[in-house]
Amino acid sequence: MLERYGHGGDLWTAEEAFGRPKEQFLDYSSNMNPLGPPEVVKQILQESWRDIVKYPDPVVRELTQKLAAKYDIDPASILVGNGAAELIDLIVRVLQPATTGLARPSFSEYEEAVHKSGGGIVNIPLFAQHQFELQWSDVEARLADVDLFFLGHPNNPTGKLLPSQVIQGLLQSNRHLVLDEAFMDFVPKEREHSMLQLASRTPKLTVIRSMTKFYSIPGIRLGFIVAHPDLIARMCQLQVQWSVNYLAQRMGSAVVEEEVFEQSTKAWLRVEKPWLIEQLRQLGLEVVPSEVNFLLFSFPEAFQITVKDAQRYMGHQGILIRDASLFEGLDDRYCRIAIRLRADNERLLLVLRQFIEQFTKNGGVTRA
Repeated sequence: MLERYGHGGDLWTAEEAFGRPKEQFLDYSSNMNPLGPPEVVKQILQESWRDIVKYPDPVVRELTQKLAAKYDIDPASILVGNGAAELIDLIVRVLQPATTGLARPSFSEYEEAVHKSGGGIVNIPLFAQHQFELQWSDVEARLADVDLFFLGHPNNPTGKLLPSQVIQGLLQSNRHLVLDEAFMDFVPKEREHSMLQLASRTPKLTVIRSMTKFYSIPGIRLGFIVAHPDLIARMCQLQVQWSVNYLAQRMGSAVVEEEVFEQSTKAWLRVEKPWLIEQLRQLGLEVVPSEVNFLLFSFPEAFQITVKDAQRYMGHQGILIRDASLFEGLDDRYCRIAIRLRADNERLLLVLRQFIEQFTKNGGVTRA
């Protein structure tokens, strides 16, 4: 199984599974910005490698100040971490919820963090007939059973933003709400939808941001969390010392000022996303409309294709796709792919078309 360790982007497992060097894969299983990393990242690696003999700033002053300025937030409301993964785990350890409400499907690390802290899960289903948009009626029905709601905004793997009715209802419910905005940078009207500023002054609202997806630096591990200063202080007490390394701090401080890169990314996605959605639909696939840089789609039942069939075939052709049936709430027809540059997307579509034609023609048998 390509997702042996629970995520996409595992080129080492792909190399073992499909018998080709990891450098030869087109990776559609992880959702990185194909325009990145920004050029300034290369400059930092070239100029700052000698400085790794020094300890990093233990409280990440420079990056924290730049994030505060960028989003107009009190620096005391920001904590930088070793990727969003560390911050997901950290906020759950601080809040210690007895029960956590999760939309299904959603990112598996929410559940993992809750189980590690000894808490239970309350599932809130997302339905295909609603385009996987969370419904307030489904949330409201579970309010009495939940201490904490942990929700993607936008959600992974569906790419859907939370409706304002859901957010406002939860803010009024006296439950703690944690929003994972790991992909919010890709949303066209980011400032209108993000809850960062509100979280900085609201005791029961917390927002987590990743810096690895938009700036395409997942190997560095970098993210930040915004919450009321009292909650940030409690998180600081549990965070591992020197969690954010020197190069991550330098790169983070540089990329948040890359306004041209940000504009170029949104301009690229504005063109490429609708084009790719239309091309996938022309293949007969059922595509979920997305606000971000990845797409969830399913093979129609008439095709009698499973995502594992597709993943196996395409992996042998050097293209990695995400088996979305591993997200609770989705069946074995669902696949998630990143949106990449046009030439790569054309290659993806060519191989996908070949697979579908060969599979349906040969009655479920493909020749990789």
